Amino acid sequence: MTPAIFGLSGPELTPDERAFFREADPVGYILFGRNCVDKDQLRRLTDSLRDIHGRDRLVVSIDQEGGRVRRMKPPVWLHHPAAAAYAELYEIGPISAIEAARVGAELIGRELAEVGITVDYHPPLDLPQPGAHDVIGDRALGTGPLQVAALGKAILDGLGNAGVVGCIKHMPGHGRSMTDTHKAMPTITASEEELERDIEPFRRLRDAPMGMTGHLLFTAWDAENPATLSPTVIREIIRTRIGFDGLLLTDDIDMQALSGTVPERAERAIAAGCDVVLNCWGRMEDMAGIAQRCPALSAQATSRLDRVHAEMGEPDEEPRGEMLLAKREALLALREQV
Repeated sequence: MTPAIFGLSGPELTPDERAFFREADPVGYILFGRNCVDKDQLRRLTDSLRDIHGRDRLVVSIDQEGGRVRRMKPPVWLHHPAAAAYAELYEIGPISAIEAARVGAELIGRELAEVGITVDYHPPLDLPQPGAHDVIGDRALGTGPLQVAALGKAILDGLGNAGVVGCIKHMPGHGRSMTDTHKAMPTITASEEELERDIEPFRRLRDAPMGMTGHLLFTAWDAENPATLSPTVIREIIRTRIGFDGLLLTDDIDMQALSGTVPERAERAIAAGCDVVLNCWGRMEDMAGIAQRCPALSAQATSRLDRVHAEMGEPDEEPRGEMLLAKREALLALREQV
């Protein structure tokens, strides 16, 4: 099995994609707006991916946080607020905010499950710092480690109620970045003591089945390699100090924060200790290069992937969407009553 999650070029598989995916046998797939037209089309697409592998349990993933990070958009799918809405409510009533986040995540999860999506790259556990780049911004669940962990746990639980697996991101923390990793490499000069606070939400949710790295350079830990490509950060910080033992995948390996060809970056990430490479853009040349350069999924990573598959399920068939939506909106409305 190729240790990669690949993107698709459009709303249906091309013959070349179908043949390549059958041969390469990647860990899974990631969907974007270009792949999401309507419910019937999207279900056909995800079913066609399962047909290639001959199994129902498959990583078919998406970034569906709400707010500006959403691939499935209205009017076909519901509007979901950014994480900041739950952070604001937490300041008023923590218990109400936790319940709203859980209900909101279950709503998202039910929409994903309906079209055959099994993994959501949500929640982000990054702690934004004053003056940092807004690449995190309103995606943050707050500025305090305990609050972010509590709301993050609620999101994981809500997605799980719908049979969808969540993924904590971006380890070991993206909140101090002064640049967008899509465009350039951020260098984080905070001390080890300061960074202890950044990793606390991840430590509290270290039992999550999936986690994602960030492409940031932390001088206190490794002055030469960004986290995604750093054996030191992956082994000593993510695996040991945070204690995360789930399936570890990279953020999009195509981001301009990294240098070298996409297949070279992928090879380095796997060598550094990432289990799986995330490659989003569906470019056949890059995907073929990754399959050629990277070793097969390791036995340890396979065991972690099995755990992810075991977490996938089906939501109950009771039509709860309207009730969940009404409950989420009622809870979020409490912000206006103060």
